[in-house]
Amino acid sequence: MIETYKNWYETRHEIAQDWKQSTGGKVLGYFCTYVPEEILYAANVLPVRVLGSHEPQNVTEPHIFAMFCPLCRDCLAQGLQGRFDYLDGIMISQSCLHMRQAFTSWDLHIPTEFSYYLPMPHHVQSERAVPFLRGELEKFQHEVEKWTDRKLTDDDLQRGIEIVNRDRELMKSVYMTRKRDDLPLSGLEAMYMVVSSQMTDKTEHARVTGDVLGMLETRSTGRKDTTRLMILGSENDDVEFVGMVEELGATIVQDDHCTGTRYFWDAVEQNGDPLTQIARRYVNRLPCPTKDWPQRRRVGRILEFAREWNAAGAIIIQQKFCDPHEIDIPAITKALQDEGLKVLFLELDVTVPVGQFKIRVEAFLEMLAEEDLF
Repeated sequence: MIETYKNWYETRHEIAQDWKQSTGGKVLGYFCTYVPEEILYAANVLPVRVLGSHEPQNVTEPHIFAMFCPLCRDCLAQGLQGRFDYLDGIMISQSCLHMRQAFTSWDLHIPTEFSYYLPMPHHVQSERAVPFLRGELEKFQHEVEKWTDRKLTDDDLQRGIEIVNRDRELMKSVYMTRKRDDLPLSGLEAMYMVVSSQMTDKTEHARVTGDVLGMLETRSTGRKDTTRLMILGSENDDVEFVGMVEELGATIVQDDHCTGTRYFWDAVEQNGDPLTQIARRYVNRLPCPTKDWPQRRRVGRILEFAREWNAAGAIIIQQKFCDPHEIDIPAITKALQDEGLKVLFLELDVTVPVGQFKIRVEAFLEMLAEEDLF
């Protein structure tokens, strides 16, 4: 059953096209986890996260600066190469400048029926953030209604909230099992689960995850004596990298990145005005670095994760040229080190092989192993 996640991830384009053909619904590609999927599910639109291919490319140079992060260039390349031709629309909720440029270039050069830029506030700690976003969500809802020729009621919005929340709650329950000494699933399996949830119908994803959760009660991966690590930082769906780390004798037991816990950890409260509650969730969710100011709220959550999941160390990754995380990393590194955790920092490029990092990861694990001897 767990292999289903890997299959979904590897065949995500075919699955989205099959969904579109079988349901007659629309498929929308999105570039940031601040996109309110609840409204899209209310309208029977399938949201599909636009992620890269982890392959070298040479088609984006006329459209986007080479010093922008490899992820945003890889995402744009997928569009220019026609791999997302089945999309009926695209959207972004304001995140970083680099990904916004990928969205803008896509919108200019790859025709779709619908495109939308959602002005998600950066200053989410302001008392005006929730009412501001609520107003923007109302505008977005109206545009979706015009696009789909369907009026959305509060009941529709509640249904969308319930669909997305159910999948979030099940994935969170799966993550809770990773606190056990006898780990029931690997970090790579957990990554496939979360990333595939951003590309498939959440009703079906939740059904499978409910079955997986029951199976995990008695499952063992035989990884009890491996080194327990966290992985933090920039967007990361690099299954090859995570697989390499775990082949060296470690297990990723927890994470903080936008293809992991920051995507699903916080749910929408289901009482009161639906748009207000959706806005409150996205304002108050575990933030990305572009929005984690003036107070760094992520640090406390990361330390909580490290304690509760009994991590011995952390690998902090930064996509090359990712300015928000580059500014954020020193504070998080210091906080982890003050907590007694060892930290390995790696600057990644999602379009190059991960083998170059193998020696550094091996040395890091050897250092942790030597400390355990004393």
